[in-house]
Amino acid sequence: QVQLVESGGGLVQPGGSLRLSCAASGFGLDYYTIGWFRQAPGKEREGVSCIRSSGGSTYYADSVKGRFTISRDNAKNTVYLQMNSLKPEDTAVYYCVARASSITTVQSMCLSPLRLKDWGQGTQVTVSS
Repeated sequence: QVQLVESGGGLVQPGGSLRLSCAASGFGLDYYTIGWFRQAPGKEREGVSCIRSSGGSTYYADSVKGRFTISRDNAKNTVYLQMNSLKPEDTAVYYCVARASSITTVQSMCLSPLRLKDWGQGTQVTVSS
């Protein structure tokens, strides 16, 4: 069974940090662009950060630039999202999703969540004092 599983979420105070993991099973991530998306209650799902298969190209939403860092370890079949200086507005369920690098760019993937499928269960991130 092909799937991506998100983990690493939790409750953190404003200014704190979390590292999310996106682990693949049933397939290798080597040829896939991976994106992190989030959805807060009452809001649309939005792209947070995307990384190309080689890791050489990344995209960040303006709201997280300078605070979040996406990375990948293809040997471990895992993509990470390091989140620093967290704010209450970062509170959301975070999802990762894969799309073949041959048919997408990091920007187009992150800006078009409605075109993506096979979403996982997500991991809850809550930033609150």
